[in-house]
Amino acid sequence: MPSIVTLTLNPAVDKNTRVDQVVAEDKLRCEAPSREPGGGGLNVSRVIGRLGGQSTAFYTSGGLTGRILQDLLDAEALDHTPLPVDEWTRENLIVYETSTDRQFRFGMPGPTLTDGEIDACLNTLRGLDPAPEYLVASGSLPPGVPDDTYAAVAEAAHALGAKPILDTSGAALRAAMDADWYLLKPNLRELQQLAGDDLATEAERIDAARAFIDRGWCRGVVLSMGASGALLVTADRAAHVRSPTVPIASRVGAGDSMVGGLTVALARGQDLPDAVRFGVAAGAAAVMTPGTELCHQDDTERLFEQLRTEA
Repeated sequence: MPSIVTLTLNPAVDKNTRVDQVVAEDKLRCEAPSREPGGGGLNVSRVIGRLGGQSTAFYTSGGLTGRILQDLLDAEALDHTPLPVDEWTRENLIVYETSTDRQFRFGMPGPTLTDGEIDACLNTLRGLDPAPEYLVASGSLPPGVPDDTYAAVAEAAHALGAKPILDTSGAALRAAMDADWYLLKPNLRELQQLAGDDLATEAERIDAARAFIDRGWCRGVVLSMGASGALLVTADRAAHVRSPTVPIASRVGAGDSMVGGLTVALARGQDLPDAVRFGVAAGAAAVMTPGTELCHQDDTERLFEQLRTEA
């Protein structure tokens, strides 16, 4: 088994189409759709593969859309293991409006998982052999999944001796905070919500992240800040990695690209500051690609060398 495992409890088939203009109540003539895998952990694994790394993606899969998702992952030659559920995997709709260059994203809630299905997912993780070095839990929780499920994922990772990394939001993030994560990857809005403060300055953001570390909630925080890059905070250091200036095609996929780049760099033995630089480079590379496209390896490597030179 590769040294990286990703978990996606609420994956999706993302259906993309184009139309001249989105108009309420009109019958809109859309272009033929394309489909691609979606969901945080799956996108992280896809990025890892694009960057020359290897991972195994575990994800729930049900119904016809679940089978379509499996076929899409096969087409990308991704190492993946579906976790069967009864209800259908969700399908999201992304509509690009050609007249305005805007994108409309319609996200569905996903299938309702039973207690037995949740337990089966966790037991699969607990039984991983050999154990991975990193376990990345990413994305939203589907209906029926307790808010603290990611805390149970971290517990499974610790039992394996794996380093757990979390990228989620809302109640799922709040309920998993005290699970001793290797890394937490909130964005600024999520950090503000967790801290209950505006965190207007970098010093305040560092203090808030370090408070989490002091409480034993995590070993480090990688705060993603969009065009401003990322802020790495550990018990003994804080470093702001500024994002390189790139032409913006679409911001979709930048967060997952950042997590994928960060994790694959760690698995290759790079130290944490360099891994964060590689993650920021991957996120910036994703911004350069249109629609829901993820980062490209050549762009990521070039931007990473730029960041290392500027460090």
